[in-house]
Amino acid sequence: MKLIVGLGNPGPEYAYTPHNAGFLAIDRIAAVCDVQVANRRGRALTARTKLAGHDVLLAKPETFMNLSGLSVGALMDELEIGVENLIVLYDELDFPLGTLRLAQRGSANGHNGVKSVSGVLGTEDWLRVRIGVGKPPLESGRIVKAGGADYLLTPMRKQELATLDEVLDQAVRAVEAVLTKGVGAAMNEFNRKVDPDSKQ
Repeated sequence: MKLIVGLGNPGPEYAYTPHNAGFLAIDRIAAVCDVQVANRRGRALTARTKLAGHDVLLAKPETFMNLSGLSVGALMDELEIGVENLIVLYDELDFPLGTLRLAQRGSANGHNGVKSVSGVLGTEDWLRVRIGVGKPPLESGRIVKAGGADYLLTPMRKQELATLDEVLDQAVRAVEAVLTKGVGAAMNEFNRKVDPDSKQ
């Protein structure tokens, strides 16, 4: 069993904010699998399904972003799986909107959801799919403060959502590639699509 978790905040006011890219990615995977992420377990909304021939549990923690690890830890304990069976999708300010990158480990880089997951698991060695949400240009009038918190919690504009929509399809394919080809092959395939001028 693989646990595939998207990080985000519950509630309609957060649904289409950059910080909920992980939730949106889980919803896209669920749509591909024709399931609803609606069962409550491990402090998350979940759906059990098959993806690329593998049994998976899709999850969207209901703990709010900063306590995401509590849900991830509870689900891993319930499923009796280790970190090698965990895939987490979340938003990344350092990558341009419309890009994604896979990583097998890494620091939180200021992301409180990631910090919570690593804190509960006691390790930073877990697979993450980082979905670029970029930073707003200064002329947009959306000022980034406190590490991007204002921007991350502001609903995205129509054009931004259209760009994100394309990368959500990439996120599904990236997770499928991990399941079918392995992490190394998936990283080789998808990481080269990141804008080389972006911060790695």
